[in-house]
Amino acid sequence: MAVVKPFKGITPKRELAASVSCLPYDVMNRDEARKMALNKPHSFLHVVRSEIDFPDTVEPYDQCVYEKARENLDKMIGEGILETAEKPVFYIYRQMMHGRVQTGLVARTSIDAYLKNQIKKHEFTRPKKELDRINNFDYCDANTAPIFLTYKKNPVIHDIINNWIKFHRPDVQFTADDDILHIVWTIDQDEVIKAISEAFEAVESLYIADGHHRSASAAKVGLKRREMTPDYTGNEPFNYFMSVIFPDEDLFIMDYNRIVKDLNSLDDDAFLKAISKYFEVSKADVSPFRPMNPHQFGMYLNREWYVLHAIEGMYNADDPVKRLDVSILQDNLLGPILGIDDPRTDERIDFVGGIRGLEELEARVDSGRDRVAFSMYPTTMNDLTDIADAGEVMPPKSTWFEPKLRSGLFIHRLK
Repeated sequence: MAVVKPFKGITPKRELAASVSCLPYDVMNRDEARKMALNKPHSFLHVVRSEIDFPDTVEPYDQCVYEKARENLDKMIGEGILETAEKPVFYIYRQMMHGRVQTGLVARTSIDAYLKNQIKKHEFTRPKKELDRINNFDYCDANTAPIFLTYKKNPVIHDIINNWIKFHRPDVQFTADDDILHIVWTIDQDEVIKAISEAFEAVESLYIADGHHRSASAAKVGLKRREMTPDYTGNEPFNYFMSVIFPDEDLFIMDYNRIVKDLNSLDDDAFLKAISKYFEVSKADVSPFRPMNPHQFGMYLNREWYVLHAIEGMYNADDPVKRLDVSILQDNLLGPILGIDDPRTDERIDFVGGIRGLEELEARVDSGRDRVAFSMYPTTMNDLTDIADAGEVMPPKSTWFEPKLRSGLFIHRLK
């Protein structure tokens, strides 16, 4: 199975963890990142989004941006803001959001397991986004952000982790600006480290929950280092990437909603008539409307909410990809009626994570900026693992996990 090993993590000083940690690099734009880091010289955004240290005239993918990321990381280590573990360890990372708890193991995972599909994928990646993280990891000589992995619950791993939590005080505990509680424990006892490593040998597969671009980039950086080190043994740090690994039952997938700028030259009546070929359409009796079952959709059009029910036979119920709600909407409405053939590249469609609420959909349409919005029933963990096990991929923007993993709490050096 996928090799899961401890590592000599680089972590913030306990008292600085809250001010160092930041949201993932890919959930905000440049302006938002700059505002988040304002008056926060220790924010790890200066490493993962180092373009904020330059005027907007500097392109975010310029070489100097990645050089600045390395400079900022080295400075944080040199000034003692970040500290390196004395020996390889595991970390437990627990997050609490609105009463929900997810508890993962921070470890390094084998790029060979990724390349052999023992760490399974469910999304395509974009070359430009891959290259960005390749450069960030390569210039920083580090995995600056973890991969979000999951596995089917294993009682042995569950008991080891929970026993450690029961009998040890946290190393770090803080509540971030978004009211999410973050707690970290360090597992530094050799016999417990060994027991965890052996327990993961019984785990058949790991699955990427979030971080397909980071994992692809980390693997390619590792392969590049192998080419530069012909006599590599396989034990070098660059043969691994940093992950946080959660049991599947802990994870929560939120809705990932769609919003479209226009009706593809149709007026409201013609649009409603066109979609009635594929969906049963009725006006919603609640506002905003949140789907309560698979194959049910909310639609916000001209300040009114509608309920759409996919007509049976309009999708292949035996195909794990085609029966996804995101596929049903794409194949029967977004594509044939609104003319959005490739949602990965079409600028007429946007995606709104469920964390922003359905009110965000209403605000966007009511402003006139967009024309129609769709609220979705969330993809499930079983959907994700079924598709990954089948070697298939989901449509883009199928899953939105909350809470997000903070960056800056753990760094894995590649040398």
